Amino acid sequence: MFSGISRGTERLVFNGLCRRSHRRRMCAPMQEGTFPFPVKYGYCAVGLVEAGPANLVGRTVFVLHPHQQMFAAPAAAVAAVPEAVPARRAVLAANMETALNAVWDAGAGPGDRIAVVGAGVVGLLVTFLCAGLPGAEVTVVDTDPSRAAVVRRFGAGFALPGAAPGEADVVIHASGTAAGLATALSLCGDEAMLVELSWYGDEAVPVHLGGEFHARRLRLVSSQVGQVAASRRPRWEAGRRLAKALSLLADARLDDLITGEVAFTDLPEALPAILDGETGGLMTAVRYQ
Repeated sequence: MFSGISRGTERLVFNGLCRRSHRRRMCAPMQEGTFPFPVKYGYCAVGLVEAGPANLVGRTVFVLHPHQQMFAAPAAAVAAVPEAVPARRAVLAANMETALNAVWDAGAGPGDRIAVVGAGVVGLLVTFLCAGLPGAEVTVVDTDPSRAAVVRRFGAGFALPGAAPGEADVVIHASGTAAGLATALSLCGDEAMLVELSWYGDEAVPVHLGGEFHARRLRLVSSQVGQVAASRRPRWEAGRRLAKALSLLADARLDDLITGEVAFTDLPEALPAILDGETGGLMTAVRYQ
């Protein structure tokens, strides 16, 4: 029915930025081929089950599978989409998993002053989750002022770099840029947690760890969706996390994150511009006939 283009990761694959040392981690479930090319990639597919277990036939499901019109998948890899979540919005499930894991890694809680640097799809999903924490003061920092409207609909504040309030208890960085990481460090309060959610592939990223970083005893940790956050791992397996991510998509405001749509038959011609950011916007949904 639909699949979603995860622009950050798919851009790295498209441009061949998959160093041999981390190609195993970059593999998508059920991908075909090997890096750098040829490879069939993608992991945000939503479809209708035509054959399989009786409890799934006729159901709309989410599968971590590359962009494809029809495929067979193990029943254990299929997650039913809740009735309250439209198929098109369900393509956000993988990104919501990433955001949920990041909030768990950050340990953000009610009343915290939280800064999110980078208003891409994942950063905005982190914002959506954090803005739901009672009493939390959430500010999103991005260079694109057009993102302010959706940020405010989520109940958070928006600021351009250099104008954001500092002294945050928790900072989550999702811009994928060195400048964004520097901004994130500058927003940390004493002994604050900075969660690095960006994935840079083979790109070398400078980070200033002198001065305030040591004086303020800041903590810099990575968050990656390949494993359930350590704080939840004893009780949560990946299937439970995916089911929760899907249920969290039952909010019509999240439709704002899907800003483009392309027919599958047009995807070969459209993909370069989508991944290079020439089309602007956030998530692009691929529509299947």
